[in-house]
Amino acid sequence: MEANILTRMHSAEHLLNSTMVKMFACNRSFSAHINKKKSKCDYHFKRPLTIDEIAEIEKRVNDIIQKNLPVTEALLRREDANQQFNLERLPESVGDEVRIIRIGDYDAIPCIGEHIQSTGEIKGFKITTVDFENGILRIRFKITK
Repeated sequence: MEANILTRMHSAEHLLNSTMVKMFACNRSFSAHINKKKSKCDYHFKRPLTIDEIAEIEKRVNDIIQKNLPVTEALLRREDANQQFNLERLPESVGDEVRIIRIGDYDAIPCIGEHIQSTGEIKGFKITTVDFENGILRIRFKITK
């Protein structure tokens, strides 16, 4: 059964965030909005991205999609998860166990959302626009069929 568009889009967000961290040593997005047609992630950043950097982000995300990495989940005790991950964005309702989503060896993050089974289900990733203003970098993206 094919994953729904929002699940695919949310999982693509994980790949974009991990790629940004790896390329720029920045934090994951502080704000994200996931929609069926297009989504966005906002980052605290010092400058606009170059055209080459935008192309490289898109390439890296698509490379991971093509590798068809497994997406798995594991539960960790909150105190153990807190030593390995930033738990600030998790809702208060998360109890003593924290769900960690792993995408192969590319990404691992606490998350309560729904995810695909493997990256190949995303199919393709396209950055549609990038804006920079007042220290905020906004990347808008969509997934392709």
